[in-house]
Amino acid sequence: MENTSHHQRNPKQATQPLSAKRTLGQTPTLKEPRLIDDWVLWLEQRPQEHGRTTALIRPWGQSDHPPQELTPAPANLRSRIHDYGGGVLATACKDNQLLMAWIDDADGCLWFQHWQGLNQATKGKKALSPLKPPLRLSKPNDAQLADGLIDLPRQRWLGIMEADKRDWLVTFSLNHENQAATVLHRPADFAGYAILSPNGDQLAWVEWQQPAMPWEASQLWWASLDPAGLIKSSACLAGSRPLDQKQTSVFQPLWLPNGELVVSEDSSGWWNLMVAKLTTDPTVQPTWRRPWPLSAETGMPQWVYGMSSSAWDGEQILTAICDQGSWRLSRLADDGQISTINQPFDDLNGLQAQDGRAVAIASNATTSPGLLELNLNCGSWKHTPASEPLLNADAISVAEPFWFEGCHGQPTHAWYYPPINGSKGPAPLLVKSHSGPTSMANRGLSLSIQFWTSRGWGVVDVNYGGSTGFGRAYRERLRGGWGETDVTDCAEAALALVKCNKANSTQIAIEGGSAGGFTTLACLCFTEVFRAAACRYAVSDLTAMAEDTHRFEARYLDHLVGRWPDQRQLYENRSPLLHANKIQCPVIFFQGLQDKVVPPDQTERMANALKENGIPVELHIFEQEGHGFRDSAVKIKVLEATEQFFRRHLKL
Repeated sequence: MENTSHHQRNPKQATQPLSAKRTLGQTPTLKEPRLIDDWVLWLEQRPQEHGRTTALIRPWGQSDHPPQELTPAPANLRSRIHDYGGGVLATACKDNQLLMAWIDDADGCLWFQHWQGLNQATKGKKALSPLKPPLRLSKPNDAQLADGLIDLPRQRWLGIMEADKRDWLVTFSLNHENQAATVLHRPADFAGYAILSPNGDQLAWVEWQQPAMPWEASQLWWASLDPAGLIKSSACLAGSRPLDQKQTSVFQPLWLPNGELVVSEDSSGWWNLMVAKLTTDPTVQPTWRRPWPLSAETGMPQWVYGMSSSAWDGEQILTAICDQGSWRLSRLADDGQISTINQPFDDLNGLQAQDGRAVAIASNATTSPGLLELNLNCGSWKHTPASEPLLNADAISVAEPFWFEGCHGQPTHAWYYPPINGSKGPAPLLVKSHSGPTSMANRGLSLSIQFWTSRGWGVVDVNYGGSTGFGRAYRERLRGGWGETDVTDCAEAALALVKCNKANSTQIAIEGGSAGGFTTLACLCFTEVFRAAACRYAVSDLTAMAEDTHRFEARYLDHLVGRWPDQRQLYENRSPLLHANKIQCPVIFFQGLQDKVVPPDQTERMANALKENGIPVELHIFEQEGHGFRDSAVKIKVLEATEQFFRRHLKL
């Protein structure tokens, strides 16, 4: 297998500015890849099908072979657990059969199906045959399911159910339909990332409790199981609780074939892997080893289920490591040695491995996200982008690391994309404030960013204080400082680019969604840097969010702002809605009516407040969208309307 990207660039491709339709209407999103014998399976979210997600499979390494769709329309694989979802898929194989369970968005239920023909990949036959129609395992109800695994010897699905304002660790038999869940364990609050030991007699998982988010304080839990799969005893092995003096978090437990347990933990200030050999005696605390200390991250904030940054490749641990905002892939030896795998992609997620092979969703500055398949034995790789490339290499603005003095003079990171027209003078500048706000601006090819640079804009994607990928201390910059630290960092990034003659101070716009939308509005209220803004489902009223948001984020603001309602004044001081009179520039808003994170009336009140002050405003409502837009038609409209709005008000 050669080191190739499956889709080769056409040297005659036009280099005119990208249209919104080409940018967003043709690009599926790939998620949750996995290896199953000689096959690779993944999820594909299709914007041209109103955001429907389906499961695809094809033989390993045969990117020229059309994938087989396992869940054709109208099936839509999506979980709504914690309102952010993820973890919709569970797979296993037995002899010649593929077993797959998934959550279908139509009814929120757990479905299961068998296919046969796994051994056909090496016999020239490239399709699997369903043995029976899909079986609905769970009953339609108000509970949300996700993040499951298939416990093959016990013929059950084991995963998370959110019901009655808490999470439950539950099971469903793979052999019966319309069942009620069997409760295996009752966590104190939230849970996830359950994983069985190789011989099936032990279980590990992650728990966290309000007011902490899982990346602030969480615990690694363990249990021994009896032959029927019931919990005999359990214990907390690592991590911290919300009120502990020193807070640490854990990410993605992983069992090794020898029975050792691996988990990423950040007590050192960085999410690094640690290892312990466990016994079935709950009174014996494990002795943890940290063989691979790094000033870099092997974890990430657990906003959704289905995340993975480490795997066992058959011989060693394979892990994705984030250093200074870029990811690399490495193998970890027992003696503490770390060897970097030679491959060109620096934005990696969904890592899985098996028997000398690995798969991930990968991109870099010039290659859009796609399926990366690695043969670890010979070092070869193949990358298959989710769609045909739309740009020549010379038409791509490559992100440059840009460090500047942010809040309190601290070194702060951003990615700067120069305009593609080669202009050396000051250019219009778009500042991007990412969501989360613990997310990270990465360097992978973003066609929406290229949409702007192809039109002569510079773009700066700011990793403001609080962002992931730079250690816990960098994340902690935002503790109590949301609406101040992020605002200062975004403004200072723009001013630094003006100072070095890359940005025109009269043509600076800012955009963001969700938490990034809050930062956008706060920048307009409390700085005088920006001349126009675009907000998608933006938080504008912190007091309303504290009193009326979904369960997952119900106490998030305790960390970001201050304890509610004791510090109500802080909430009021930083809420853009309460300071709308300070905004003096045009704003365009986009909001879905199905949004449970930012209720639509919050955006409507913000837009109306600006209109009453005589500020030019546009408000675009989408009836079928929630928190995060999925439909390509909606995404196209957002980009086109934003560009027209900026052109009109910045006199471009």
